[in-house]
Amino acid sequence: MILVAMDTATPSTVAGVLLADGRVIEARDDPPEGSRGEHASRLLVLVERALAEGGVTWDDVERIAVGVGPGGFTGLRIGIATARALAQARGLPLVPVSSLAALAAGADAAESPIAAVVDARRGEVFAGVWAGERELLAPVALAPEALAARLGTLDLTVQAVGDGAVRFRTELEGAGVVVPVDGSAVHRIAAAPLCRLGAAGEPADRDRLLPDYRREPDAKPPYR
Repeated sequence: MILVAMDTATPSTVAGVLLADGRVIEARDDPPEGSRGEHASRLLVLVERALAEGGVTWDDVERIAVGVGPGGFTGLRIGIATARALAQARGLPLVPVSSLAALAAGADAAESPIAAVVDARRGEVFAGVWAGERELLAPVALAPEALAARLGTLDLTVQAVGDGAVRFRTELEGAGVVVPVDGSAVHRIAAAPLCRLGAAGEPADRDRLLPDYRREPDAKPPYR
């Protein structure tokens, strides 16, 4: 199967192409710390770069996968709208992938629990926990102290990855959670697990595929 995958749930813009021989070509943009990313201007450029580096064209692609969050509201809207438009234009099936599951799957820890933790701003994180393919904590938005308390109740040592794990390292490590060093690649969503999950997942109704926000947006319409 040849598959195109993309994720814009975090400030990073990630694109990948799964080739027929199992190789994954990744193209990504990781903006400076504190930036919300430039998803709108980078996503299609990165997708086309990955296709070119893989030596394939859109005529070869058999499905599209997209990270649906939870994550940044604007980024998610851009990524999902782009994926839906491409799927419609190319007549391709579209597979939703949990961005947190992709982040967790990028940490090589066998069956040990992996907490994927994304900075949700406003003093919260988006988090989920997996042990291999088994979900121990469904994606949720909560305060880092509350996440640390939940992780502390698990019977195994948990490793936390993601920009939220880096930002709230003190709270998590205080509960016995292991957080890899800042700058480690495991703190970023990678194309390889995104593609693998997209290849294994079930296609969704393209027109009903929506972002997984997990909380109300920062900007709300005025009260009437």
